[in-house]
Amino acid sequence: MDHAPAFLALVIEAKKHIQECTVQTVHDRLEKGDSFVLVDVREDSEWQSGHIPGAVHLGKGVIERDVETKYPDSNTPLVLYCGGGYRSALAAEALQKMGYTNVISMDGGIRGWREAGLDEQKP
Repeated sequence: MDHAPAFLALVIEAKKHIQECTVQTVHDRLEKGDSFVLVDVREDSEWQSGHIPGAVHLGKGVIERDVETKYPDSNTPLVLYCGGGYRSALAAEALQKMGYTNVISMDGGIRGWREAGLDEQKP
């Protein structure tokens, strides 16, 4: 997917301020039963077409509005993902600005998950 230059610049800047992890790291953590919340920040229609098992949905458009209600502890470990890792990076930066201290963006997003042949929950 080709992204607009200004959007890419915003993502590149956000990635300087956040922590990222790989698809394999998230998979391994899920397999080990690590305690964290996996958050899909994609649009509703993307979520409905399939998502990572165990994930919760808080779309990029509402995550800043709703996160405090769902996860009031700002130390809650959150791993965010989107389609490829760009929107999740922006969301991770926003949550950090809101005081969340344990936020990670999964680089590669669900495309990377699918490319790795990992399980997906379908509707």
